[in-house]
Amino acid sequence: MAGSDLFVGTLDVLILKAVSWGPTHGYAVGRWIRQTTNDALQVQEGALYPALHRLQRKGLLDEEWGVSETGREAKYYRLTAAGRRELRAEAARWNEHAKAVSLALSAAKP
Repeated sequence: MAGSDLFVGTLDVLILKAVSWGPTHGYAVGRWIRQTTNDALQVQEGALYPALHRLQRKGLLDEEWGVSETGREAKYYRLTAAGRRELRAEAARWNEHAKAVSLALSAAKP
């Protein structure tokens, strides 16, 4: 599924989760999303990097420069305190939403 096909808000919460374990560069965020979802969600760079910058402008992510595992200089993103709060709130919202949709989809004919 391409990045633009993601449900509204999905990409943001996935990025926040990907960064929740510590500073992570953009390519690794996209790779984590792809691997964690067994390739069901594949975020294109054209969707990923604008989302990272948007989350940064909202104060949910900070950035710092570092060296990647390949030895190249890369921008690393990390959660701010506001980002941690947002992740908790959004994860709870998505869990409730998924439960409600699952109930509706498994309902028997009235």
